[in-house]
Amino acid sequence: MAIDVKLKPVSINFTLKDHIYDVLRESILKADIYDADEELRLDERRLAEQLGISRTPIREALARLAQDGLVEILPRKGVFIHRKTLEEILDMVVTWAALESMAAHIAARIAPEADIKALREFAMRHSATASKAELSEYSDANIKFHQAIFDLSGSPLLKSTTDGLFAHMFAVRRRAMGENNRATHSVADHMEIIEALEARDSELASRLVREHTMRLHDHIRERWTRLANKGKARAEIAKSEKT
Repeated sequence: MAIDVKLKPVSINFTLKDHIYDVLRESILKADIYDADEELRLDERRLAEQLGISRTPIREALARLAQDGLVEILPRKGVFIHRKTLEEILDMVVTWAALESMAAHIAARIAPEADIKALREFAMRHSATASKAELSEYSDANIKFHQAIFDLSGSPLLKSTTDGLFAHMFAVRRRAMGENNRATHSVADHMEIIEALEARDSELASRLVREHTMRLHDHIRERWTRLANKGKARAEIAKSEKT
């Protein structure tokens, strides 16, 4: 069964290729792919009909998304949103923890007071969202909080290195936020991180960020056994098709 993404017809009075890519990318990032039981297939014909365009720019956009690692194009089978295996997700989280830990260390030393204050205001504004269990909205705000840490570091390379990583983490965070009251714990962690930044304690800020993200790692490793089993099943199917 093909996944049902919500799209609207588009105008052609701009660079169509880039716009179609952006529209499809946004829809994929918002898809709840780690809770879906069905195969996450994207139907080219249906996408073209929804957007009111031909299939050619759809194919070009999907090819770009495949390069980003967001979709898989399988000959004679179709196009599927790429669901990471458990091992891949855990590796992403470890990488994220290492990079953001360094970003926080730098941010505590050099970030302007006004920017840290803005981060506190952002965190406070979205803490109410978490308490009301508006998890979809809070999970997006959560990612933005962590992206802000990289912005505060002032390192373009750190930020660009993690941009692709965050694209894959949206769906992971969205699912994890609804488990074990993680949203409430996340708010508390964020406030401690902000306090360390305000105190210009680079070692503490670095450690808090690392521990915060590694708690997500441990939660996923312990709870997401179903995803691990699905990954093993797909591997067995792929192996049998080659023999």
